[in-house]
Amino acid sequence: MASKTTAAAAWRIFSPFTLHSPCSISALNIRHYSSDLATKQDKTPKTSPFRPAVSSTHDWIGPPNPLSNLRPIVYHIPEKESELQKRLRHLRQETEDWNHEFWTKQNFCFTKEKEQFIISQLKAKGLTLRDETGRRRSLDSEEMAVFYKGFLDTNRIRHANYNNEWYRRNFTITMLMARVALKNMWRTVAKRHNKNNGTSTS
Repeated sequence: MASKTTAAAAWRIFSPFTLHSPCSISALNIRHYSSDLATKQDKTPKTSPFRPAVSSTHDWIGPPNPLSNLRPIVYHIPEKESELQKRLRHLRQETEDWNHEFWTKQNFCFTKEKEQFIISQLKAKGLTLRDETGRRRSLDSEEMAVFYKGFLDTNRIRHANYNNEWYRRNFTITMLMARVALKNMWRTVAKRHNKNNGTSTS
């Protein structure tokens, strides 16, 4: 328990413009979590109460959520945040929540269907889930490949829709980030220009 508490407190600082990479849809990259977490599916994930100091200038990224396997992000709120910056931050947070919800549901379905597949295959062989010593039986890689392919085929449209929405959201985020960066750069240039004009006049 102590190790989990320590891990939850270990936050890493990333740059303010960190983007999520798209989740690759393949048999080897399907997000999943261990069976000992399956009992947590009926619990609503809670957002961490952690907030960085006001003086912080970076986003803060925490340890992976046990349900979605995604790292929660606390976004930095700039001093005198503009409407454009606020729009960007809200869209990034909304995308974060949407991503977390998708993978929480997807992981639950994956784990549940995988368990059902294993039990059905063992039953077909006349075997129970555990052997005489109480150890859990498993299927070999070729048998599991049948499940992985079936799961991908069944969820192909859902995965495609997820990827399309992810790219749409991140394209919008990237455009907003570019606008914010250009606006900040223009403000810096204007300040230097005004400062130089003031020096020349005096």
